[in-house]
Amino acid sequence: MQTLTVGLEDRSYPIHIGTGLLANAELLEAHLPRKRVAIVTNTTVAPLYLERLKLTLQQIGVQSVEVILPDGEAYKTAETLNLIYDALLAHRCERSTPLIALGGGVIGDMTGFAAACYLRGVPFIQIPTTLLSQVDSSVGGKTGINHPLGKNMIGAFYQPQLVLADIETLNTLPDKELSAGLAEVIKYGLIRDLSFLVWLEQNMDKLLARDTDALQYAVLRSCQNKADVVAADERESGERALLNLGHTFGHAIESGMGYGNWLHGEGVAAGTIMAADLSQRLGWISEQDVARIRTLFIRAHLPVTAPDLGVEKYLDYMGLDKKVEGGKLRFVLLRQLGQAELVNDVPSELLLQTLQACVSSDEVRNRHD
Repeated sequence: MQTLTVGLEDRSYPIHIGTGLLANAELLEAHLPRKRVAIVTNTTVAPLYLERLKLTLQQIGVQSVEVILPDGEAYKTAETLNLIYDALLAHRCERSTPLIALGGGVIGDMTGFAAACYLRGVPFIQIPTTLLSQVDSSVGGKTGINHPLGKNMIGAFYQPQLVLADIETLNTLPDKELSAGLAEVIKYGLIRDLSFLVWLEQNMDKLLARDTDALQYAVLRSCQNKADVVAADERESGERALLNLGHTFGHAIESGMGYGNWLHGEGVAAGTIMAADLSQRLGWISEQDVARIRTLFIRAHLPVTAPDLGVEKYLDYMGLDKKVEGGKLRFVLLRQLGQAELVNDVPSELLLQTLQACVSSDEVRNRHD
């Protein structure tokens, strides 16, 4: 096991990364002063890991209330969030009752938001079971739900007390979900860690083969990058916005295609290619750099062409992006490989060229077949 710390003074917390951590009661015990917790999970993860977690908690005399939600991005809504509140109230959960998020990014985001709001704030713990949630969404305290007009537009910054990333849970992850997580892993190399990008190029086959050591290293290196950024800029007033490489385009894809039709990591992958294309049009990176990025995403079995939603629809959805300031779009682009920059006032003609060059109507048809 390896441990990192997200340094936020009195709200600092550990990230434990390793194998067999779900069975390690000691890691949880220090964060459970009372003998009752509420576990929030979904219909996919519950049959795999809920009993194992309950047995671990029972070893330290902790009883649990279980909340099992429907699985999928389509359920990351206010209506589903109310199911958590219903269960907490029905079981008379108190301010001292921690919530444990057992699942992927959707479960983590909704559980964290519920914890921020229920009784005006209760403790919560992240136990991410997907690669994407282990390397990104479980770390940093971003919580929330989707709105029909925009992804993650309703939420709160609310930090967990602990993140427990058990690499063994990735063994049950579908190949498509594993690839989706790799999109966020690649992102760290592109925005701030060039040597990690080179490592990913050298070890992509091991990651896809679920080599435990390779996966643990990728999770560790990704979490270290994110922890450093979050410690410097918790509420995304500056540097933290760079973690959104590809997300302005990617969130538009997810919203435009209907939540759940494209996985978040798939949208980020296609969106990152669009951001790279725009960076190249600005003269920042070369065509060879764009080809290198494209090759790595293809090797990770991720889409490199975006669906053709139409220029106006893309602009509408991107206009709801959280980085919009003064009514103007802002993009995270690549000054060079390993260095990202937040850019205002991208020339509209270059943006239109990217939107036209990086999309295909085939991507729309294939997702609906």
